[in-house]
Amino acid sequence: MIDEAQIVPYHPQPLPCSEGPWLIFAPHADDETFGMGGTIALATARGIQVELVVVTDGALGGSGDRATLIATRQAEANAAAAILGIKQVHFLGQPDRGLRNDPGLQQQVAALIRRTQARCVFFPGPCELHPDHRSCSLLIWDSCRLIDDSGLVLVSYEITLQNPVNCLVDITATRDVKDKALQVYLSQLGENNYADIVKGLNVLRTLTLSAQVKAAEGYYRYSLQERSMPLQAWLGEWVHRLLADS
Repeated sequence: MIDEAQIVPYHPQPLPCSEGPWLIFAPHADDETFGMGGTIALATARGIQVELVVVTDGALGGSGDRATLIATRQAEANAAAAILGIKQVHFLGQPDRGLRNDPGLQQQVAALIRRTQARCVFFPGPCELHPDHRSCSLLIWDSCRLIDDSGLVLVSYEITLQNPVNCLVDITATRDVKDKALQVYLSQLGENNYADIVKGLNVLRTLTLSAQVKAAEGYYRYSLQERSMPLQAWLGEWVHRLLADS
């Protein structure tokens, strides 16, 4: 069996991508902060332009009037973005728990990536629990395959579950900023114990790092060779490598 260092890094990196602009795709308003809020704060502090795309309307993320909840979640996303230093938030308004990887939406996403001149695109890891998270993974992956730009960097991030990673970012210095942005999402914090869940995942990601690292976020930066195959095929290759006999 391969050893641990071939599965998860033992040293943190400053950022998963040093070149901007960044374009972050979040299935729901809050996923960007839960998953990579500390890294976003590090990036914007270093002058990297970051824009956020909230893909679904979030209408099923609570009880009560759906139109009110949609408006509330958009306001929360804008407030969290201001704390993290995000330049602009785009809302695609796709149905909550109904996100589909269809060709028309792929074209819309590809056009947005071109228009923002993104050099690094972030999307949820393919092993996430929520179906919208996994659909978003496929959507962004296939949308980026429509763009003829070998310099475009694709990076997946973790939201609620550990996914394959080849980059860990030390967010010890920005975990308080992340927590401040996380606390903006009052409509969601009442639905689950998200604050502790997020902190727990960030602490768990310090397992292979030094004791000085108190919190970390995990990412997978894809090579050009990996991007040439369907996402499902890449994940199958990753699992095969994980379990292959030496």
